[in-house]
Amino acid sequence: MAHAPESRRGLIHGAAAYGLWGLLPLYFHLIDRVDAGEIVAQRVLWSVVLLVPIVLLLGRGAKLWAVIRTPRTMAMLAASALLIAANWLLYVWAVLHHQVLAASMAYFLNPLLNIAMGVALLGERLTRAQAAAVLLAGAGVAVLAVGAGGGLWISLTIALSFAFYGLIRKLAPVEAFEGLTVETLLLAPIAGGYLIWLAGHDGLSFGREAGLTVLLMLAGAVTTVPLLLFAAAARELRLATLGLLQFLAPSLQFLLAITLFGERLDAQKLLSFGLIWAGLAVYVGGSLLGRRTRAAA
Repeated sequence: MAHAPESRRGLIHGAAAYGLWGLLPLYFHLIDRVDAGEIVAQRVLWSVVLLVPIVLLLGRGAKLWAVIRTPRTMAMLAASALLIAANWLLYVWAVLHHQVLAASMAYFLNPLLNIAMGVALLGERLTRAQAAAVLLAGAGVAVLAVGAGGGLWISLTIALSFAFYGLIRKLAPVEAFEGLTVETLLLAPIAGGYLIWLAGHDGLSFGREAGLTVLLMLAGAVTTVPLLLFAAAARELRLATLGLLQFLAPSLQFLLAITLFGERLDAQKLLSFGLIWAGLAVYVGGSLLGRRTRAAA
């Protein structure tokens, strides 16, 4: 971090990771004829095909084996695997059913939800800025709930599943790369079984058309490449910079929803998003101010 080239490289890695996550709806839009369950199953299996060789090539096989041999860590990763599978499934379903706005709201909410969970479950203390941010986000959710917003359950379920996933991964003594590898290995039998069941009921899309089959095979790369970029960025950038970059993904999803996908942004949704954005602005501003105060001290 002492050298400018490293910082620029880290910014490129971070922006690329969150940019690819933000553009993920475009990929799912290309395969919208495929069942959401099959997409997630293909994502799991092709991720295993990519991740296991990468782990071995990077010489991290010993670390992976150490994780597999620890029952407590494996139990935690089994729980996180189920949560991320549910998160992936609902996110893909939301994109296929023209609910990209609801999905983007989930990831705008996520940083503020993490704060609330830290207080409720880990006994962390809120700063005034964080408390104000959570209240504003809560008001945004309430606005949507009062109007019986059809996509609210999607936003909250995606946000909660990812927040609890993040909580388990925070507590689990395992690095990100090995953790994802174990999670996909644990999910692989379920994914394979589902694809076999689909094939037996003539519902499998894989293998029917060459172009579609290639796109499904790319599901592993779509999952793994942003993760590798993020892992590189996490080593090269400050957490504060990563915290700001994380809003790139839902921002791109929001723009795709109201432009390319033609989703309607009515006054109620705009007010809800506005309150959540205000909460994020207070959160980011408070974090930056606190960092500067500590640096000055």
